[in-house]
Amino acid sequence: MSKLVIVESPAKAKNIKGYLGKGYEVIASMGHVRDLPAARLSVDIEHNFEPKYAVIKGKEALVDELKTKAHKADCVYLATDPDREGEAISWHLANLLGLELDDKNRVTFNEITKTGVKNGMEHPRQIDIDLVNAQQARRILDRLIGYKLSPFVSQKIRRGLSAGRVQSVALRLVVDRENEIRAFKPEEYWTIDAKFTNPPDRKSFAATMVQDKDGNKVGTDKNKIPSKEESDKMLADLENAEYVVTGVKKGTRKKNPAPPFITSTLQQEASRRLSFQARRTMKAAQELYEGVDVKDLGTVGLITYMRTDSLRISDEARSAGNDFIKQTYGEKYLPSTPRFYKTRGNAQDGHEAIRPSMPGVTPESVKESLTSDQYKIYKLVWERFIASLMASCQQETMKVEITANDYVFTASGYTVKFDGFTALYEEKTDDAQKKDSESPLPPVAEGDVLKLKSILGNQHFTQPPARYTEASLTKALEENGVGRPSTYVTITSTILSKEYVVREGKQFVPTELGEAVTNLLKERIPNIVNVKYTSKMEDDLDK
Repeated sequence: MSKLVIVESPAKAKNIKGYLGKGYEVIASMGHVRDLPAARLSVDIEHNFEPKYAVIKGKEALVDELKTKAHKADCVYLATDPDREGEAISWHLANLLGLELDDKNRVTFNEITKTGVKNGMEHPRQIDIDLVNAQQARRILDRLIGYKLSPFVSQKIRRGLSAGRVQSVALRLVVDRENEIRAFKPEEYWTIDAKFTNPPDRKSFAATMVQDKDGNKVGTDKNKIPSKEESDKMLADLENAEYVVTGVKKGTRKKNPAPPFITSTLQQEASRRLSFQARRTMKAAQELYEGVDVKDLGTVGLITYMRTDSLRISDEARSAGNDFIKQTYGEKYLPSTPRFYKTRGNAQDGHEAIRPSMPGVTPESVKESLTSDQYKIYKLVWERFIASLMASCQQETMKVEITANDYVFTASGYTVKFDGFTALYEEKTDDAQKKDSESPLPPVAEGDVLKLKSILGNQHFTQPPARYTEASLTKALEENGVGRPSTYVTITSTILSKEYVVREGKQFVPTELGEAVTNLLKERIPNIVNVKYTSKMEDDLDK
């Protein structure tokens, strides 16, 4: 029997062919083959919003080739990507090739490995028409909004402009943030910071005033030290004061690893750690998923499907990861009970989190077979996944209270009792203030009189909210339920290419044009640029 397997990309076709062997022909559709023609609306508003699809320009020869091969084959399998768009591509192919929609001819591969391909081929199913209809609804709605809004924006502002359901919401977030920054009025405040030693220990440690001599808290939002005069008055009160330890509180705390990556968190972490733009991250991830030629392993997909918002991982992957941890770090680096991560409520749980397809294959062992970008992304995915299975980091904490002339200072520190997952990997954060500024404190006990090394009043100003970066905008879109893993890259690249937004360093700054478009849409068609409307629509599509 001759069997035809249709996938989306040529790289994937070549690798899957290697696993399937004789009797199979594998060919790529090169993404979508049929769509709403661009020259007209292509949606019949009068008749139940019927879409009018046509073969994409330039793909006629490819479609003819697919038809010929499908006609000759005894069996056709549709193996497009395992997501909403992939399901729709399979449906369009079935319609073009005259395949029965009731046939079990749809296969999906969560990973392009021998096991992943074998599992996929062993479990063919019917095309999921609900998933297809969700994609059609999204496509039709995007077309209606784009085609009705774009001429309106062009007419009111400048010819050739476009607007869209998701891009307009993303642009609004950037513009609203810029308006917040403009409206922000910085406020001056002061802190009083001291450094002490506890003789005979020479190691100094930092402490900050938290309470004035009248018992009022200092440093909270409501009770900041407002001026230099106030700060100087306090410093004068403390001249020649004796600094006595009046409290020592010891405790332990657990630090847990971050979950394995989903599309948005991979893009964010690659931006923070590697300064990769999302497009660059996804290009390397796509190559790693579709398969690379690895020395001693042959051509193999090194990671699972990279467009996902699910945190689920398979039992086999968990078991392989645990085996690696046990062999490399020892039994104590595994948690006493396995750790499971909860996927967000509105996620499509179609497949797993992004993880190495073979957890035992370390980044170093494949480094010479990968490009620089592929290696960096594989290392990130691999470390994050292995760390997510590891035991928590155990820390011993210490908080010291120091009193002088009724003023109270505190110092905090910690020591690592057991490094756990941090032996391998720790997540980066956008917020500099969240980074641990604590360091281990020297031994101190209640009643100890400390030696003052320095005491200063330090001037600060409240800071406006930060502009969005590609990473933080992706995070905001995800948190607000706007867009899907497959669309984050397109959203940011669209608002940049339309010159609605420019990059300054890593930050997104709206242009005058971007602000004009947002203001017009907010004024005339507010629900289209309403974050909640777009989020509800995504929920409805999922339902």
